[in-house]
Amino acid sequence: LAQLGEFTVPAITKFDPTKHITCAHISHLWDPNRTPIIKFQLPSTKCTPQGEDMQCTPLDNPSDPLRALNNHFALNPTPPNAHLFAWKHPESGLQPLLRTEVTKRITTIASAHSMPNLKGHSLQIGGTLHYLLKGTPFDIIKLIGRWAGDSFTLYLRQHAVILTLYLTDHPDTLDQVTQYIMLPLH
Repeated sequence: LAQLGEFTVPAITKFDPTKHITCAHISHLWDPNRTPIIKFQLPSTKCTPQGEDMQCTPLDNPSDPLRALNNHFALNPTPPNAHLFAWKHPESGLQPLLRTEVTKRITTIASAHSMPNLKGHSLQIGGTLHYLLKGTPFDIIKLIGRWAGDSFTLYLRQHAVILTLYLTDHPDTLDQVTQYIMLPLH
């Protein structure tokens, strides 16, 4: 549940390897079952200026991040100090991935499929709902999203109606959601 700004840059001229992720900021690990893990060392984030780590593992579907990253590197060979998602522009050379380009692409895809236009926090909301609908416990969702507090519960308040059918079939999860979305009485 990364924030878009953690893996993109606001402008080509704003790329700073001390603040933005580079190819040198990734490493490959394995869990005890020998499942590969990609570790991203984010040099700085909105909430953690001193940086923090994120991890991802392969998925058995078309959105597998490991396969996508390997494909990106095959298409865009870059030096270690380049932006992680740098790509070769035909006229101006190596370019970091811009946040605006990602949001434009999402808008194009959403429009082509008559889907709502998702931007910014909508992507985190979708990720939160994805994990919740898979039955992931709240404390794990909080860990995956790297939330220090309970701010992600705002997403649940906004989407409680969507979750109603799922939650009525999963009483344990319903109890957890109820505890999180109920406003404290004063």
